[in-house]
This record gives sequence, C-alpha cells and structure tokens, in this order.
Amino acid sequence: MVTLDFFKPEHFPELNYILDEKQLLFTATAEQALQSIKKRNDGLAHPITILYGEKAAGFFVLDSGDDKLDMTHNKNSLLLRSLSINPQLQGKGIGKSAMLEMDNFIRENFKNCDEIVLAVNVKNTSAYELYLKTGYEYEGKTRLGRSGPQYLMSKTLRKF
Repeated sequence: MVTLDFFKPEHFPELNYILDEKQLLFTATAEQALQSIKKRNDGLAHPITILYGEKAAGFFVLDSGDDKLDMTHNKNSLLLRSLSINPQLQGKGIGKSAMLEMDNFIRENFKNCDEIVLAVNVKNTSAYELYLKTGYEYEGKTRLGRSGPQYLMSKTLRKF
C-alpha cells in the first residue's frame, strides 16, 4: 500500500538512494531537493515522502512559491517537483499510486489548492506517460529546462 507523509528526518536513510545518470538528467535526489529547500528557507517548499508499506520508497516536493507562475496564473496551485522512486523499488506501481494518492493528500493538507502543475522533460517519456495516466493534461505549452525542452502539464483538483 502506498501512502504519503510529510518528510521526517527518520525517512532520510531510506531516501538516500542513488539515481542513475539518465534519471539525474530529469530529477533531483531527495538529498539535493532537501538542500535546496534548506537554502531557500522560505517555508514554501514542502518535502513529501512516498511510503510503500512502512518503507520510505520515494520522494517529491510540493512547492507553493512563485516558480509555479511560469506555468499557470493560478496562485492557488502547487508545483510538483523532484519526484523520484528508489530504483530498487521501481516497476511496482509505486509512482502511479503516489500520483493518484497525491490528490487526496493535497485536499487534506493544502485546502486552498485547486491545481497541480509540473514540468517534464520531453525525453522522459515514462514520466510523461505516467502523468497522462494519472489525470495530468498537456495543452501544448513548453519551456526550456536544465536538460532541454519540457512539457508543462497540469491537473485540476475537484473539491469533494
């Protein structure tokens, strides 16, 4: 079972996994993302742990800062960044389950949020396909990222 939780320091040993060179072109490690958050020190980036049972299996950041405004005019949106799954646990559906679980997690913990935005490298076809399968839409907008062109994707969160 996949659940999401706000990052806790005790999660870090299991999140300190190594990503291969190809994955590092498209995402940051948990350690890199946490260092970036610490450097920013603005309280707007929220590190999230993906739990697979009791094991910390993956990581991402929900960012409410102004970087999202490059992708949307919606101030109530969150930017998803730095998503990764421990390579030893990839292929088990953890990423897909986490993406689907994210909607409820955001509804519970970020009450004003009504949209999730993200940028995915055009060469990262597996991530792009995952986002499409989990309800994200690509409407033709792109931008240049650190490793080349990126598709800008979004998902509207319905209130229940």
